[in-house]
Amino acid sequence: MMTIMEALTKQQKKDIRLIGRFVEVYCTGKHGAGGHSRFCLPEGVGEHTLCAECAEFMAYAVARRLKCPLEAEKPTCKRCRIHCYNEANRAKVKEIMAYSGKKLLLRGRLDYLWHYFF
Repeated sequence: MMTIMEALTKQQKKDIRLIGRFVEVYCTGKHGAGGHSRFCLPEGVGEHTLCAECAEFMAYAVARRLKCPLEAEKPTCKRCRIHCYNEANRAKVKEIMAYSGKKLLLRGRLDYLWHYFF
């Protein structure tokens, strides 16, 4: 696993950091603040405070991002011709993105609009 983490590209780090932020906002809003623990992202990308359910999803999301077969030409996930997530997790990430995107925009994170549209 260490060899994978050492080989993270700038884009992988950015994507992992972004999904981590979205999951953290979702987790705090939907699951409250109790019973959370720290979840460390690979290669010092960051850490987030998540419940067990969201930490499990985040581990899945990171693993799938690291195994993306389209790394050289990586489009945004919604424009991708293949889907790395299974059906249940694809629905979960849509829910997370919709909830967190609205919350972050209301907090003034207009830079996430760029990620949403492009």
